[in-house]
Amino acid sequence: MQMLFAADVVKGTDDFSTESYWRELGDAELDERLIEFANKLVDGTLANLQVIDDRIRTRAEHWRIERMAIVDRNVLRLSVYEFLFEDTPPTVVINEALEIARRFSTFEATQFINGILDAIKLDLQKTDDPTATDGNSTMQASSN
Repeated sequence: MQMLFAADVVKGTDDFSTESYWRELGDAELDERLIEFANKLVDGTLANLQVIDDRIRTRAEHWRIERMAIVDRNVLRLSVYEFLFEDTPPTVVINEALEIARRFSTFEATQFINGILDAIKLDLQKTDDPTATDGNSTMQASSN
């Protein structure tokens, strides 16, 4: 989340890279596999930012992404990236997001983030289950 925060702050410039983050701010004691995983999440989130932000917009009613607190929008972005592109169970993603929000944001932010992520999770579950929509359309067609 801290790398996404840094990338968000310097957006529009070439001043951010995961390598510079680790060199300047990172914990040198971290396991190399953890660093690689964190880099993968950040690089993937940044590479898919438009898709991720579009997904957030579908559920962030009355909130423009640009107006969200930087921490909150990047917690959401990272979580939605994991929903869409990683195999992490959605409940785990939401729990991790809430832990990060509790540490770096406000109590209200945890409620806001939880609401948006839960709604997106439900949307994705509906699209993964073809019977969720097809069953209703079949029933309507047969009753006409």
